[in-house]
Amino acid sequence: MSDLYYSDYIELDTILNSQHPRSFEKMDDGNDEMLFIIIHQAYELWFKQIIFELDLARNIFLQDRINENSPDMSNVVYKLKRIVKILELLNHQVSVLETMTALDFLEFRNYLLPASGFQSKQFRLIEAKLGLKMEERYKKEYYKHTRRGSLSENDMQDVNQAESESTLKQLIIQWLERMPFFDEKYWADYESTSKTNADKFWSDYRNIYQSGLSENEKGRSAEFDNVFFSEGRGDISPSAMQAALFITLYRDLPIFQLPFELLNTLSEIDELLSNWRYRHFSMVRRMIGIRAGTGGTSGAGYLEGTLSQHYAFREITEVATFLIERSKLPKLPNVLKEKVSFQV
Repeated sequence: MSDLYYSDYIELDTILNSQHPRSFEKMDDGNDEMLFIIIHQAYELWFKQIIFELDLARNIFLQDRINENSPDMSNVVYKLKRIVKILELLNHQVSVLETMTALDFLEFRNYLLPASGFQSKQFRLIEAKLGLKMEERYKKEYYKHTRRGSLSENDMQDVNQAESESTLKQLIIQWLERMPFFDEKYWADYESTSKTNADKFWSDYRNIYQSGLSENEKGRSAEFDNVFFSEGRGDISPSAMQAALFITLYRDLPIFQLPFELLNTLSEIDELLSNWRYRHFSMVRRMIGIRAGTGGTSGAGYLEGTLSQHYAFREITEVATFLIERSKLPKLPNVLKEKVSFQV
């Protein structure tokens, strides 16, 4: 048996022979179509890795119970932080594509029609697996049919299948709702400054939060009640929002350090995806102005619309709206302190 060779192991010949610029067949000298193809192939390879990491994280959360004393939580955070690093790389990669000017792009743009980055099934799968719902997408009608320039019927079925499965967001919500730290047995010796007997901790916290609001923010009190006791935020329930806020407030306690890292990393993923969309929008506007995209969308206009709407974890990020100063945090009861200190 012969030794395994490097290029055979990574199937380098297949990769290096996968670029076929269409404009080269009719032009004597080359143009930037080779760069355009390689950049987008690199995107798709990294999208494949992101999907791989996402599925590993989702599989951990599909368990009935996650043991915070096991490697489960650290593995999830590790996988998601790797996704963050990949997204940082993708943002930097746009800079290479930006070395191509508008006139350079026009040399081969018509050879692409009606193909478009909109047809990237893998990117749609990433969005779906994270938890971006079809009805929450900008210009959602673009996604509902397989017209020329849209996803193929088979690709659309794959994206719909991903949306029908447990998304990372749904699994995170279920995990937050299972947080046991609001059980009455942990709060028997809690010293409340509130006169009410119900939910003493949250009554105290609400009073502290309300006292720190400026005159222009007084409406936040009603919003606080709605988010944490009535309707929740978006599709995140009040109990899950309470858990997310509690983890954020007491993130320095040992048992909450990894959960906080998890929530913070989800916000980072949202932010980096938004940055990538913005870089893409800016580049497209510079390349084609306000012309339609190659796939038939409104081009830069469509991309600009996704910037404010395509967030999977907006509600978790917006927990920051309801924070108070560390120095004013209510002191936790001793029974609960023991519970969150990893003592056996």
